[in-house]
Amino acid sequence: DHGKLTDHNGRQVDFRNVILIMTSNAGAADMARAAFGFGRERREGEDTAAIERTFTPEFRNRLDAVISFAPLSREVILQVVDKFVLQLEAQLMDRHVHIELSPEAANWLAEKGYDDKMGARPLGRVIQEHIKKPLAEELLFGKLTKGGVVRVRVKDDAIVLDVEEPSRPRLTGSKPPLLTAD
Repeated sequence: DHGKLTDHNGRQVDFRNVILIMTSNAGAADMARAAFGFGRERREGEDTAAIERTFTPEFRNRLDAVISFAPLSREVILQVVDKFVLQLEAQLMDRHVHIELSPEAANWLAEKGYDDKMGARPLGRVIQEHIKKPLAEELLFGKLTKGGVVRVRVKDDAIVLDVEEPSRPRLTGSKPPLLTAD
């Protein structure tokens, strides 16, 4: 109330200019159930009812705002797929490996990696299983030991990696050849 936070040892911290963001799964089970009738209006009421059931009036009165999250749209899920692939490509940059993801592969990953209840959390596991594990073998013992391009596509409802070795071998630690006049 006075802009101070006190721990159980009596130590105080200035809390005047703090924005505190708290998350909760209150109402998650209610939101997972299919809505009847006109849909969204009923669910918004369920959000409020779940918060009222879960938290005391004293606590709710101290909240400035409550924001309910909607399921991710297909467009946002595809952006998350791109983010994961860019992170993977950044990890592989020092090995000179570039990843090209086909639109079909991005859609496949979005479909398999998104769950209405869990959101995009399973996406990391899907990418691990279908892209990172096969890539590891190629990086260590296959065509990607000297770098290259990996084209990720879908064939027969499965992810396929087409690996292309670099056109010129990468020379590490060597100096460029000297030009001599003939």
